[in-house]
Amino acid sequence: MLPLIFVAILVAGAVYVYLQKDVSPPPPPPGMTEEQIKQQWRKLGFFCELDAEKKLWTLTGSRAGLLYFPDLLLGYVADPKNAADREHQHFGPYGTLEVMTWPEAGFGIRSIRGSLTGLARLAELIEAKLATAGPGSTILIRDEFAADSPYSLLLDVRPDGFDPASADRERLGVATERKDPAVKQPKDSGDKPAAGPDKSQQAPHK
Repeated sequence: MLPLIFVAILVAGAVYVYLQKDVSPPPPPPGMTEEQIKQQWRKLGFFCELDAEKKLWTLTGSRAGLLYFPDLLLGYVADPKNAADREHQHFGPYGTLEVMTWPEAGFGIRSIRGSLTGLARLAELIEAKLATAGPGSTILIRDEFAADSPYSLLLDVRPDGFDPASADRERLGVATERKDPAVKQPKDSGDKPAAGPDKSQQAPHK
C-alpha cells in the first residue's frame, strides 16, 4: 500500500511541475517573414501575450476579433483528438497560446486548461461578457472559471477594425510579454543611457 501511495505522490508532483514550468515557446517556422507573422495574428483575430510577473494572459482585439477566441475553444472541444487529458494545441504565429485538456480548470504559465466541459463553459462566459463590452473596456476573468487559478485572463477590447498584428511589439518569434507602456523618463527614473552626453536625450525614443 505504501509503495502505491509513494508512486501517486511522485506522479502528482511531476504533473504539478509540468504545469507550472516556464517553458519558452517555440519560434515561428524558419523563414517566416514579418508579413506572414502579421497575417497569422489577423487570422487568429486577436493578439495574445503573457505577463509572467503579473500572472496575466491578455488577449487584445476588437470585439469581433476577440469573439474568435470562444469559437477557437469550441472548435477545440469538438475535436475528438482533444478528449484525453494532456492533449493540447498551440495557436498564433509563435504558438504561445496553448489550450490544454485537463481535469481542473485554470490559467497557468503554460496554458489555458480545463475539461472539455469546462472549456466550453469558458467560451460561453467570454461570449456573454463580450456581448455588452465596448471599445476601451477590459474584462478580467478568473473566479468565474477557476477561483484557485494562479493566473487570470484579461480581454482588452479595442475599436472595430483594430489590427491585432499592430499589438505585436517584437515579431521575433518569442513570447511577447506586456511591458509598461509608460515612456522612459531618465530624470525621473535615474536611468541614464551609457552613451555620450549628446545621445542621452535620444535613447528613450529608440
